[in-house]
Amino acid sequence: MVRLNKIYTRTGDAGETGLVDGSRAPKHDPRIAAIGEVDEANSAIGVALFHLPAESEAAAMLGRVQNELFDLGADLATPGEDFAPTEMTLRIVQGQIDRLESEIDAMNATLSPLTSFILPGGEPAAAHLHLARAIVRRAERAAVAAGAGRSLNPLALQYLNRLSDHLFTLCRVINGGGARDVLWEPGATR
Repeated sequence: MVRLNKIYTRTGDAGETGLVDGSRAPKHDPRIAAIGEVDEANSAIGVALFHLPAESEAAAMLGRVQNELFDLGADLATPGEDFAPTEMTLRIVQGQIDRLESEIDAMNATLSPLTSFILPGGEPAAAHLHLARAIVRRAERAAVAAGAGRSLNPLALQYLNRLSDHLFTLCRVINGGGARDVLWEPGATR
């Protein structure tokens, strides 16, 4: 259980931050950068949620994703070689990826095939989710970079990869099943 009595601790004032195991890492460490990118993606999803009905299936999916992004941040902040979750260790697990894939497949079954690339935009919620999707892609690149010098949960990387696909598909659903997608017109301004 999380309990925060005090928001500022001063422990990061020297440019380091704490990891789950109690060790410290410099704030410029690639692991910390990846955690920050995940946090930014979560924040962008929160902005998109502002534009969706709270009781919608899209909001329910994004609520699950936001919680999982906190799990993902904890996973990235936990050094070690053992990626099995425990009572005290949050790890991304295959079931979370499987659920994303199942939701992607269900959403995609309602959509017409793409005939063009899509520009970020459309409905306000979709436009914000396109931004979140791009941030998730950046978070994925940061996590891959962080994993170059240490062991990271490979399922965390898979989750990020699948999440960007999930957000893209959800954008199309929110854009009226693709009817309000903004289509790329190659060379249109030449």
